[in-house]
Amino acid sequence: MENFIFYNPTKLIFGKGQLEQLKDQLASYGKKILFVYGGGSIKKNGLYDKVMTILNENGKEVFELSGVEPNPRLTTVQRGVDICKTEGIDFILAVGGGSVIDCTKAIAAGAKFDGNPWEFITKKAAPKAALPFGTVLTLAATGSEMNAGSVITNWETQEKVGWGSPFTFPVFSILDPENTYTVPKDQTIYGIVDMMSHVFEHYFHLEEHTELQDYMCESVLKTVIEFGPKLVNDLDNYEYRAAILYCGTMALNGMLNMGYRGDWASHNIEHAVSAVYDIPHGGGLAILFPNWMKHNLSVKPERFKQLAVRVFGVDPEGKTAEEAGLEGIEKLRAFWNDLGAPSRLADYDIDDSKLDLMVQKAMVNGGFGNFKVLNDKDVLAIYKASL
Repeated sequence: MENFIFYNPTKLIFGKGQLEQLKDQLASYGKKILFVYGGGSIKKNGLYDKVMTILNENGKEVFELSGVEPNPRLTTVQRGVDICKTEGIDFILAVGGGSVIDCTKAIAAGAKFDGNPWEFITKKAAPKAALPFGTVLTLAATGSEMNAGSVITNWETQEKVGWGSPFTFPVFSILDPENTYTVPKDQTIYGIVDMMSHVFEHYFHLEEHTELQDYMCESVLKTVIEFGPKLVNDLDNYEYRAAILYCGTMALNGMLNMGYRGDWASHNIEHAVSAVYDIPHGGGLAILFPNWMKHNLSVKPERFKQLAVRVFGVDPEGKTAEEAGLEGIEKLRAFWNDLGAPSRLADYDIDDSKLDLMVQKAMVNGGFGNFKVLNDKDVLAIYKASL
């Protein structure tokens, strides 16, 4: 296990009726609020009106940025930055899922940055500050509510880039499972895949003596495996929604990966696909991650065997580590298929016509991956196996 420093300043406010905390959380900030949200679902389920009531009753001057895309775009970030700079915004409130929060992080940093936000998103510059922001989460998936990371798409150049800054942790995040009731079945499934994928990205690393971290990762995965199918079949169940919501947060708030660096190649491979085709992130991960696993099974077979035995209940008796590991991968594929997740790129009408372009997008910064550094041939093989 490597030396580490853990830092996470986000105040997590979890449970039924916790939206009432919004008044107190905003009390120490200024009057001008930028309210950021997505496609309008919060208006249909009444959350928009509840938030606006709290803001208006507390004398806030509200500016709105709506229409944040599922893969949030640089153009939307820039619209938000322009509002912040023109209107002198004091605080940003993101109400939605991970895409809305990711967009808000870029807006918050961009509001204090002299230049195009794409400069710090692509790591050609670094933010020196950011506007404070908070979140009201409506989707269990990305964990963006309690970390500093963000993913933004530049649709003009067909690039999708992950970035982060110490300045882009939310000040607070309000998580009421009831606010996820209206998330449709397909998005619920994608969220489950996404949070499991985050744990897998942590799990596949080369560091030794991470026993506690391993058990913590496995515990989150087993909880999702237990409650995910129940939730998909009972979308209005508070306890199932709460369990999955909490798992999504824990999967990517830094607590599972202290002392080592996970792989993160599969996310990069998927970002290239959705940069070209604009598919759901969780759907892309469901297709690609098991094929990344198969491609890299020989790197550290015992690691795959451990996952297979502890999480997927594979009996290792009489099997090599690779055989047990492969059985675990197949059980993962079966679990995601049973949930209703896609398993082939063809499920999104993606053929082999743009494989070279996707490889180019994935390889823009050279080889990547901490479990195994992938080259262009590796990435192409994974895409071909996913067709």
